[in-house]
Amino acid sequence: MTDHFIATADDMIRFGDQLARICLVFKNRCIIIHLAGELGAGKTTLVRGFLRAYGYQGSVKSPTYTLVEPYEIENRKIYHFDLYRLIDPEELEYMGIRDYTHDNAICLIEWADKGGDFVPRADLTISIVYHNQNNRFLNVTAFNQLGEQLLL
Repeated sequence: MTDHFIATADDMIRFGDQLARICLVFKNRCIIIHLAGELGAGKTTLVRGFLRAYGYQGSVKSPTYTLVEPYEIENRKIYHFDLYRLIDPEELEYMGIRDYTHDNAICLIEWADKGGDFVPRADLTISIVYHNQNNRFLNVTAFNQLGEQLLL
């Protein structure tokens, strides 16, 4: 487990960038990262930094209504999930969530707790907690050997 202090949105983007650069090393591995935190805490900002590290320059919005936004960058599939508006966890089974957890995929899952047992187990969970209006603390927890290797 590691903790990080984040003072600005740019710091959150840099954190996402650093995490992505570590993930680059683990090719042909499925990496599951859960992102936890209140609305507006910076989960999507972190994902934006992550995608920018892979060279993505387009708009990055939280897929609140579509549940998942796929990206193919550098021969890597990156899936950004936002389960905030998920009504029934079983919807994930219908959408084929297991199909997203293939080799060479990275799944960044916001609000994973709303998916219950249908959400793939995390290698790494990043919990974002408000420190005050602008600052955040990130608690990064590994759940297996791969997660330990991803710790910043």
